[in-house]
Amino acid sequence: MEKVTQIASYVCSRYQCEFGVRIDEMKLHKLLYLLQREAIIRTGEPMFDATFQAWKYGPVIPEIRALYKSNSLDETLSSVAIEHYKDVFDYVFAEYAGKRSFVLSNITHGDYSWGHAREGCSKYADSQKPMSLEDIKIDAENIKLRRELLRQYRLVNGV
Repeated sequence: MEKVTQIASYVCSRYQCEFGVRIDEMKLHKLLYLLQREAIIRTGEPMFDATFQAWKYGPVIPEIRALYKSNSLDETLSSVAIEHYKDVFDYVFAEYAGKRSFVLSNITHGDYSWGHAREGCSKYADSQKPMSLEDIKIDAENIKLRRELLRQYRLVNGV
C-alpha cells in the first residue's frame, strides 16, 4: 500500500505533464477517489490508506487539501509503485482526467459510499463524516459487475 501523499503528488505531476496546467483541487480529490476505487476493482486491495470525507461536492481527503493549498505535494512515488499500478493510473487518467471537476463530482455523487456517508446531512453543507472503505469496496464491486455485464452484452450483440 502506498502513501496517499505520494499518490497525490504523482497525480499532480502527471496531470501537469499531460495537460500543461496545474490540476485544480476538486479534480485532484475526485481522481484520488477514482484511483482508490479502480485499484480495488483491479487488485482487490486499496491503493493507499487514507480516509475520504463526504463533502458536498464529493470525496475529500483533508490532509491532501492542506498540502495542495500550501503547494507541498512534491513527494516521489517509486517506479515500482508506478509500474504496479500502471493500468489503474492509465485507466483513470484516460477515462476521467480530461473531464471537468463538476462532472467528476457528479460521478462520485452516484456512488453508494458517498451517499451513505452523507445520510442526514444537508445537501449544502460539507460533512466531516468519513466514507467507509467497506462502502467504497461495495462501489468497486458494483462497477466491476456492470463492466462484466456490458462486456457480455457486447459479445452477444456484436457491439
